[in-house]
Amino acid sequence: MTAQDSATRPAPIAVTAPPVQGARGGTLLALLGVVAFSLTFPSTVWGLESFGPWSLVALRSTLAALIAGAFLLALRVPVPDRRHWGGLAVVAGGVVVGFPLLTTLALRTSTSSHAAVVVGLLPLTTAAFAAVRTGRRPSRAFWAAALAGAAVVVVFTLQQSGGGLSAGDPYLFGALLVCAAGYTEGGRLARVMPGWQVIGWALVLCLPPAVAGSAVALAAEPVRLTAHGVIGLAWVAAGSTFFGLYVWYRGMAAVGIARASQLQLAQPLLTLVWSVLLLGEPLSAAAPLAAGAVLVCIAVTQRTGS
Repeated sequence: MTAQDSATRPAPIAVTAPPVQGARGGTLLALLGVVAFSLTFPSTVWGLESFGPWSLVALRSTLAALIAGAFLLALRVPVPDRRHWGGLAVVAGGVVVGFPLLTTLALRTSTSSHAAVVVGLLPLTTAAFAAVRTGRRPSRAFWAAALAGAAVVVVFTLQQSGGGLSAGDPYLFGALLVCAAGYTEGGRLARVMPGWQVIGWALVLCLPPAVAGSAVALAAEPVRLTAHGVIGLAWVAAGSTFFGLYVWYRGMAAVGIARASQLQLAQPLLTLVWSVLLLGEPLSAAAPLAAGAVLVCIAVTQRTGS
């Protein structure tokens, strides 16, 4: 290449997304992310009308990764440094693969509203992972509220299943752990690169196994296309996995992790509402009471843990 060629070669554009204007804009973006996440379980139930659980998860990851890859390519975002790929693999394994797969398996036997209450403990679980990962020691009041929230979840699940765990609950509690690990590692990486790029590269990292998994799963599981099934797949891929995480990380970067996480406390109650409106699920008296109690406990941990 000649010097003249180098001089005329276009320079790459900026790698960061357009700035969020003020705390109000960041709060709005984070709230949009919470709304997108709250639709995940009802959309997954719809998606299971057309696809098997493995096909749904693989297709969801494939479509979201293609969208993320196109986005990163359009903005000409450079590839992250090698030292960040280990952390991105944790994000991918927890947020892109582990949580969707385990919750999808759970929703074969659990209702969307039941799953929403159990997974409502996710902010608390993430805080516990973050405390271990960062070495910060929250106050005794924080852990007292954490234990109270865990007790509410256990009592609720036992009451709903007649005294024992349901078939889907082990998947849901496993989903809490892997997603909390992914969120914690993503939060760490977001300090050295834009948060939306963290999830973008995590999705791209999953593209090869997602494509292979889609081919295998579609050959092994029956497909019965319905309007609900297609809409459900489209939303969990483009809405929950890409758009939701994109606006969530951008909003979190603008207003801070603590403030954004408080917005996510509304997610279980929103999912309960969507489950009744979109799925026609019965809403037992225990579900909103348990969700409200969990939200109160998590709110206390947010105040005392800051």
